[in-house]
Amino acid sequence: MKQIIQSARSGKLEVKNVPAPRADQGEILVQTHASLISAGTERMVVNFAKKSLISKAKARPDLVKKVLNKAKSDGIKNTISAIMARLDNPIPLGYSASGTIIAVGPGLEGNFQIGQRVAIAGAGIANHSEINAVPANLAVPIPQGVSDDEAAFGTMGAIALHAVRNLDSKLGEVVAIFGAGMVGQIATQLLNLSGVRVVVLDYDKTRLNLAKELGAEECYHLATDDIKKNITNLTNGIGCDGILIAAATDSNEPFNIAADIARDRARICLVGMSGTEFPYAEFMKKEISIIVSRSYGPGRYDQDYEERGLKYPIGFIRWTETENLSEVMRLLSPSTKPRLNLSPLITHHFDIGNADGAYKMLLEKTIPHLGIILHYPKNNDQMPVKISPSNQMSNGCILGVIGAGSFARSILLPELKKISNISLNTIVTTTGASANFAQDNFGFNNAATHAAAIMDNKNINAVLIATRHDSHAELTIRALSKGKAVLVEKPLGLTNEELNSVKEARKTSNAFIQVGFNRRFAPLTSKTCDILKKIKGPRFMIFRINAGNIPAKSWLHKPLEGGGRVIGEMCHFIDLARHFSKSKIITVQASSARNLNKTSDDITANLQFEDGSLATIAYTSLGDPSFPKERYEIFTSNNVIVLDNFRNLSVTTNGSTKNYSNINQDKGFREELIAFTTAVSMGGPGVIDENEFFETSYATLAVLESLQTGLIIKL
Repeated sequence: MKQIIQSARSGKLEVKNVPAPRADQGEILVQTHASLISAGTERMVVNFAKKSLISKAKARPDLVKKVLNKAKSDGIKNTISAIMARLDNPIPLGYSASGTIIAVGPGLEGNFQIGQRVAIAGAGIANHSEINAVPANLAVPIPQGVSDDEAAFGTMGAIALHAVRNLDSKLGEVVAIFGAGMVGQIATQLLNLSGVRVVVLDYDKTRLNLAKELGAEECYHLATDDIKKNITNLTNGIGCDGILIAAATDSNEPFNIAADIARDRARICLVGMSGTEFPYAEFMKKEISIIVSRSYGPGRYDQDYEERGLKYPIGFIRWTETENLSEVMRLLSPSTKPRLNLSPLITHHFDIGNADGAYKMLLEKTIPHLGIILHYPKNNDQMPVKISPSNQMSNGCILGVIGAGSFARSILLPELKKISNISLNTIVTTTGASANFAQDNFGFNNAATHAAAIMDNKNINAVLIATRHDSHAELTIRALSKGKAVLVEKPLGLTNEELNSVKEARKTSNAFIQVGFNRRFAPLTSKTCDILKKIKGPRFMIFRINAGNIPAKSWLHKPLEGGGRVIGEMCHFIDLARHFSKSKIITVQASSARNLNKTSDDITANLQFEDGSLATIAYTSLGDPSFPKERYEIFTSNNVIVLDNFRNLSVTTNGSTKNYSNINQDKGFREELIAFTTAVSMGGPGVIDENEFFETSYATLAVLESLQTGLIIKL
């Protein structure tokens, strides 16, 4: 299928053939008929992407500081790799479209029907793409009589509607609208339908004339008309009750003029991109209120609402983004009198295959334009797999990879690309754009959006699973049942039940498992183990992890999705303690700092081993992120071994210290991948005893049990 893709690194914009998405839990699959180009937003995205790295840095000084801190901690090479991986991430354009449902995902049966027409919304969701996978709360039915082109304005209409709601203007009040673009034109009509008197301000005479036709009481040219005088006369000296800033400008002009034309205690709503410096004295004297409108309404930027389909109580939040989108559709219906009229806003039509012309017009601004509609073929065959000519090895490791998020793109896939004795057969991701990018940039033969493309491929004998945590166990079991060796990123499972199921699947499979405990394979870890082999006796180990803060809304904290940071990351250090001790873990005891009666990410875990070794893992999110993340200290038989952030290793014996160092941080990812692919090529088994992976995984869950019960947990 065709999709418009923007490269954040090069700035190149292309219409690419990519694999079609799939309808997962709580999603519908929509064949797009029309999508609307948002001139202001998309021009800004494209122009930013075209900037040089230095210009990008100047535009985002907040990110520059993070980069410098990372370089200090992890080394320049690793930092550059992480930056380039992020910049390489393909950006899907578009966020407002209409189409027909061609598939209904699990959980939505009865809520949507195949063949139903819907308006869809959401950046990264309602893309300029022939097929889109859309969560339930970002799709609403299109009424009979509303065209695909009109419905494609749904998101833009919801943005304008939410801004109007925030302005809270009453019947008979006067509202000035800065900017006669699409949002300004739609807001003009919405306010007019509410009985509000509307004045539109702009520099474009043609757009002002259109606003007048669509219901504005007056329209004033910002360059030639005396705005203050005209507003004063119109309002009998009172001034505007409300001001809606829907302009796309870096200038502070809208706020400066607003100070002149606003009445005492007027309201200003900012919905466009405008300079935000304002004359404080004038605003203070009039006690002017400023409201910033959050896109298309409550629910926006809330992952639980947008991605997981959760609803807000109707008694507390009446007009969500879903309800706003639905109301725009109702106002477009021919049965609504008077109705919203968006057809006059459409100035240009382009087929998706000729989208280059649309963006050339958009960026060069040589031709006046307003609403630009992209059209798509009505009958489109799905393309779940993009296949290139095969160059597979007849034997050895033939690999399929599931997942190409930022971690995989920056760490795993670049390293896989360097390994010569494997065949990269198929890459599977949730979106066609990311699958296409991974195929083109990392050398895979095939790209797909569904795991079946790997699981059902008999040529593939190994699978790398780098998806979100809640899918690890299920995908591992599927791969084992197909006789495919598995390298699964941690965690292996989120519950004891999942671990038990994986264990049972492994018993009946002739393939092996390796869990992504990469730190085992780090060069300085291997050096540490070489030293420990020569030292008898128990180990006393202290692991200090300055983990840094992760926002509470992150999927990593979701119990059913990420499982929390103990499962998501602390497992690494439990495994490493197991690796250093070479002895079974027999008990686990954990405690956590508590803040406002909620368990924090600040945890200590004490592990006791069969040989008498002890390990204390101190994991905290309270530290300065610029401080090195990981430090391990091992005390054993008059020796002290210190491993500092995988860059420095010191061994102190009999009063003398030997030091080993790396210029860049090396956590063993390359060695981990080589070990796995080599083992596959040789027919197995894996290089690590699989029982240790299960032991570590059960011990990690025991940490959670101890936190919940306060007890010492025996394994």
